[in-house]
Amino acid sequence: MFTGLIQACGQIVAVRPLAAGVHIEIDARALAPRPIALGDSIAVNGVCLTATDLAEGHFGADVSAETLSKTTGLDRCQAVNLETSLALGDKLGGHLVAGHVDGVGQVERFQALGESWELVVRAPLALARQLAPKGSVTVDGVSLTVNRVADGPQGCDISINLIPHTLAATTLGRLVAGARVNLEVDLIARYVARMLGPALPPEIP
Repeated sequence: MFTGLIQACGQIVAVRPLAAGVHIEIDARALAPRPIALGDSIAVNGVCLTATDLAEGHFGADVSAETLSKTTGLDRCQAVNLETSLALGDKLGGHLVAGHVDGVGQVERFQALGESWELVVRAPLALARQLAPKGSVTVDGVSLTVNRVADGPQGCDISINLIPHTLAATTLGRLVAGARVNLEVDLIARYVARMLGPALPPEIP
């Protein structure tokens, strides 16, 4: 589990094709002095990955073809948001984040509003029921609060306010209109939507 409070910005420095997916190497020196051990879960742009190999200040992770098909940004060298997994007793300053991306959104607008910035992301229609004003959403691993929601035929537009600290401490300040981002809805909303959805068919004996 994670909180969506980014601990450092790292960099994917190498991408190596696998038979089904890719192996990526991440420069995570900015996470110091937090230790990384083999097998640790680390959220990379909101995607929970397992550290499979370690080098000085770097770690490697395998990204399956399934994960690549459901996320964005893990198949190329670029800056990424990093967060190590939550330990029992740690502060929960953001919200509970699983690192399981629910869909890929697209930035529709990113503009300055006084000292802060407004980020408008179009989420897939399938996620609309799980996004609500003043609810939580994770964008590229960053825990954020939804200000407004507008449903349309092409998707669900969510408006988010970003303060200067968030822009400085994460990669979100580099977003532009048209950019694709990883979205994870609130865990509670995910299960409520499932429970209130169509009844499941009876079990086949």
